[in-house]
Amino acid sequence: MTNYRRNFVPGGSFFFTVNLAERRLSLLTDHVEILRAAFRETRRRHPFTIDAVVVLPDHLHAVWSLPEGDSDFATRWRLVKSAFSRGVERGERISSSRAARGERGIWQRRYWEHAIRDEGDFVRHVDYVHINPVKHGLVPRVCDSAWSSFHRHVRLGNYPVDWAGDRSEDAHEYGERGEGR
Repeated sequence: MTNYRRNFVPGGSFFFTVNLAERRLSLLTDHVEILRAAFRETRRRHPFTIDAVVVLPDHLHAVWSLPEGDSDFATRWRLVKSAFSRGVERGERISSSRAARGERGIWQRRYWEHAIRDEGDFVRHVDYVHINPVKHGLVPRVCDSAWSSFHRHVRLGNYPVDWAGDRSEDAHEYGERGEGR
């Protein structure tokens, strides 16, 4: 078995990418209220700050800051994922290994995590979170994304409403390799 190493920094900030097991589904946006409730329930039991978040149909990105002395983001993700799974009707494909463990087949077991190193790294990851729906071609402008903390950041004065412009005529790639590379 692969030995996964996590960088647990007490009181740190972290960037995450969390994916559905079946990337062709749109469970996250179809059931965004269940996902919001899962975050609320988890934050009530294990406080943390959501610095940035964007929910796409098949994955989400987030930047979290944990309380001073606390590095347990793994428990928080387990609780978010399980609360969401309990709220979504059964019907997904479940592999035999998941069935043997009594697991649902909604989420990928693992997720990507990156410990934020400094203020510049924090800003780059918050920007990446907010540009992601544009990068995936889901919306032409960041402000058109319905399930994003971008709108809160605009209200706080962190971004202008037209940040990153309009990509409807733009053929550039933003941050990830394109298909076939």
